[in-house]
Amino acid sequence: MTQINPVVDASSGDVATPVLQARALGHAYGSRQVLQGLDFHVGRGELMCIVGPSGVGKTTLLECLTGLRRPTDGKVLFDGKEIDSPPRGLAIVFQDYSRSLMPWLSVIDNVTLPLRSAGMGKAEREKVAVEALTEVGLADFTDSYPWQLSGGMQQRVAIARALAYRPDAIVMDEPFASVDAQTRADLEDLLLRVRDHLGITIILVTHDIDEAVYLSDRVLALGGKPAGIREVLTVDLPSPREQVATKALPRFAELRSHVYRLIRNV
Repeated sequence: MTQINPVVDASSGDVATPVLQARALGHAYGSRQVLQGLDFHVGRGELMCIVGPSGVGKTTLLECLTGLRRPTDGKVLFDGKEIDSPPRGLAIVFQDYSRSLMPWLSVIDNVTLPLRSAGMGKAEREKVAVEALTEVGLADFTDSYPWQLSGGMQQRVAIARALAYRPDAIVMDEPFASVDAQTRADLEDLLLRVRDHLGITIILVTHDIDEAVYLSDRVLALGGKPAGIREVLTVDLPSPREQVATKALPRFAELRSHVYRLIRNV
């Protein structure tokens, strides 16, 4: 049985007020059971990374957590209420930013697009969008188009669009997998700054073990067939984190090796 380590400090989320909970969560495609018996929570303001071997069911779990897919067993609660469709207050950032942005719309219009159904007037939408773009360092690119930006900048636009929605939580599916290593590091640090500044809960699916350990308050490792929770690991690294100094710590290496063994089941 997995022992879920409690989160105790404010920067790691508040156990008493979980934003997202999975209770006996399972999912099957016909007779093929993919996920089974998942019980965990994500605390308010927490950053949790979900890892596991390729094909284990991480994307299926993400779809269940966001209401994009209804689990065949158990349930998902967002702010204490069971969901069966994407709830208000939860935003999603996908891996392929080039397909999630509209190339014919300017940066600010891409960010304001989901706000049009929120009952905001144009002036308020643009104000919120500029604030979100400022948060991700793109305040000077409001009139640019996605195709005029680098891959990393396009993903920043996608993150800004999620932030403009003023969510309680953001779920991210391999958000930095399509950019180069330096840009990935910059986006990781951006994500930590945004979380610390705005207090948003973040759940991030990743294949990158270093990324999971560097970003997380806790790492949830999936494994097995059907997939269950191997461990929910508290990452006890000091904050604020820094790419070179943090990754040079002996504790970082220990945690990285531990997560690697969980994924490889050794």
